[in-house]
Amino acid sequence: MIYITGDKHGDFISIFDFCYKYKTTRKDIMIVLGDAGINYFLNNKDYILKNSLLQYPITFFLIHGNHEERPENISSYKKKKFHGGIVYYEEDYPNLLFAKDAEIYNFNNNKVLVIGGAYSVDKPYRLLYGYNWYPSEQPSLKTKNKVLEVLKKNNNKIDIILSHTCPFKYIPREVFISGVDQSSVDNSLEYYLDEIENNTDYKYWYCGHYHTEKKIDKIRFMFNDIDEFID
Repeated sequence: MIYITGDKHGDFISIFDFCYKYKTTRKDIMIVLGDAGINYFLNNKDYILKNSLLQYPITFFLIHGNHEERPENISSYKKKKFHGGIVYYEEDYPNLLFAKDAEIYNFNNNKVLVIGGAYSVDKPYRLLYGYNWYPSEQPSLKTKNKVLEVLKKNNNKIDIILSHTCPFKYIPREVFISGVDQSSVDNSLEYYLDEIENNTDYKYWYCGHYHTEKKIDKIRFMFNDIDEFID
């Protein structure tokens, strides 16, 4: 089985309960739509979390968020093929697999494109008070161009898109954090995803980031809910 959920920020208790309720195994996959919180601290706190998740009877497929360093920037990570695409993993934690942006994976006979990352609206706060912030949180221009190339090779047709943030037109403004000056927010990635959404023939699009549960058109925002992935 393949399941999907939203941001976890290091709190996986609900997934632990889910795994034991449904008797999952490592053959089952849990997609997390960014901000898993696994590589945020880059110290012993991360290892404690990883060692905990190592005990979970499921394989995690993790989209890049904006509160974690990219695994390609961490020396302990290696690459391998998984469901037709490249993932990053550490040998000590074989059930924690990090998706690579611009890769296409095959899940349940669906072509699934991954576009992770987002801008952190709490960036000024984190920098001011010495909390971790990573300049690689948003995909690079090279990665964005690679996504466009991949789509072109597939005649701009894909079954499912997995991203952390969403196309600009679908931003759920009703859940904006009060006190954040929205004029200072970098929405360049969301505008880019608008371009993708406008020019791609797709069936479904899943995203997280906004800590809300919402469905509009073919876009599904996820947070705490855990659902079966499209069959």
